[in-house]
Amino acid sequence: MVNQIAVFMENRKGRILELTKALKEAGLDLITLSIADTKDFGILRCIARDNDLAEKTLKSAGFTVTVNALIGVEVEDRPGGLSDALSLLEDGDINVEYLYSFAHAATKRAVIMFKVSDEAKAVEVLKRHNIRILDNADL
Repeated sequence: MVNQIAVFMENRKGRILELTKALKEAGLDLITLSIADTKDFGILRCIARDNDLAEKTLKSAGFTVTVNALIGVEVEDRPGGLSDALSLLEDGDINVEYLYSFAHAATKRAVIMFKVSDEAKAVEVLKRHNIRILDNADL
């Protein structure tokens, strides 16, 4: 499993800069970041090289932070790689609540992080099909 930091924050000018400055001042590097927003609020989701320190840093800076477990997988970076992984979850009757991904150009592999309705079942289905499950150390 991959641990992700989720930050609930108001959608206002400069707020993302405040968050990234706090991480910068703590010497923290982000691996990936995603933002889902509405007019007034958003959820920033990220994975840092040191999530424990990132969580402490952001809480100290006044942000509302939670840590969630995601299923991280590695697939070939090719047309259909994501679709094939989603098909396995669909066939296993597992709902994907959200996902995000990034590619490692040098390795021609893509990393996909899923938040699903049934983590244990999803891991079982993916392993059964020889999909590599990742943790934070793999990122």
